[in-house]
Amino acid sequence: LNCGFPCMLKPTFPQTPTHWRFVVVFVGGALWGAATAWFLAKHPDFDGRILVVERDPSYADCSTARTNSCIRQQFSTEINIRISQFAAAYIKNFRAEIEDPEAPTLSIQDFGYMYLATTQTGADALRANHAVQVAAGAGTRLLTPEAIARAYPFYRTDDLALGSHNPVDEGYWDGITVFDAWRRGARRRGVEFVANTVVALRRKGARVVSATLADGSEIALGQIVNATGPRAAATAAMAGLTVPVEPRKRFTWVFRAATPLPGRLPLTVDPAGIHVRQDGAETYMAGGFARPDGPTAPDDLEMDHTLWQDRIWPALAHRIPAFEAIRVEQEWAGHYAYNTFDQNAVVGPHPEVGNFHFLNGFSGHGLQQAPAMGRGMAEWLTGGCYQTLDLSPFHYDRILAARPLVERAVI
Repeated sequence: LNCGFPCMLKPTFPQTPTHWRFVVVFVGGALWGAATAWFLAKHPDFDGRILVVERDPSYADCSTARTNSCIRQQFSTEINIRISQFAAAYIKNFRAEIEDPEAPTLSIQDFGYMYLATTQTGADALRANHAVQVAAGAGTRLLTPEAIARAYPFYRTDDLALGSHNPVDEGYWDGITVFDAWRRGARRRGVEFVANTVVALRRKGARVVSATLADGSEIALGQIVNATGPRAAATAAMAGLTVPVEPRKRFTWVFRAATPLPGRLPLTVDPAGIHVRQDGAETYMAGGFARPDGPTAPDDLEMDHTLWQDRIWPALAHRIPAFEAIRVEQEWAGHYAYNTFDQNAVVGPHPEVGNFHFLNGFSGHGLQQAPAMGRGMAEWLTGGCYQTLDLSPFHYDRILAARPLVERAVI
């Protein structure tokens, strides 16, 4: 079975733009193209044509449609915590933010993330992250194995050293509804979406001046944004640039337990390399990846059924014995747009080709970062600076300077 999200998204886009010159062109119209186009179109200081080029308007195979749609503040870097805090506020105030009285009221299913450590090294990492999180205002609490067992008696805890849990603004949210609202809202504000593919970019010195579409048409542009997810490196290469982002395959399973747990399951991040959370009233969602974990083709969505049998299910049953008897109901594969340099986003202009902008490399935590990053990118495209949250630590120049912004809490 495939993820059920794409059936919710059935837009129809023309293939040909109505104009041949745009102030901003987005290559990629899934989450990142839609988010930034929405914030840009509503920015009071922006006045210009916007084009979003999306290769597959069904969105059936994009990372956005195959996400697990979660949000957390348990990061190791303050900037990522601040980004998620903005996202949480945005989600809870979504109806006003999207400026649509018919938009739904959204919330966050606050079951929280439960990070587990089985070694003292792992426990020390949780303590270090906890200090950063608490200083930034997150509600994270450290839990001994005994405290975990009292609060969540379904876990096996005899091999645990420490846990870290935050029940405030962490859990599941309806990311697909937000994405759909951004896309629709951007179009209402005049943003053009076309069903086409950018196959070439033309540069004149330090600027990209045009994009060629698959039908041979050439679009003149003022600024261009690479929002192509797992295909980020190929898009950058069209402009003669590089970015250390590659597709990494990630697998998801939705299952039902013969004996449901006596309470909601936090999104549990186990040192065995798996994560699992509550999904429905009596269903659960697990995720993991193969080892070794390396690059794959951006269109490779084939399931690895031996992975479930040999590693994922045994690890689930070890941590939660009730999951020894379960039945898989859905499964799918998707991709992280994985930044091999430091597992953090690459955002903003290239230092030598100033009108080529990156919106790439979110390494699995992109959905929850979309509100803040989309807003910040719109600010930069409008005025060349950030007006709210400073996103300059994510700029490309850190790669050239070999100055990683390392995020240790990557799932």
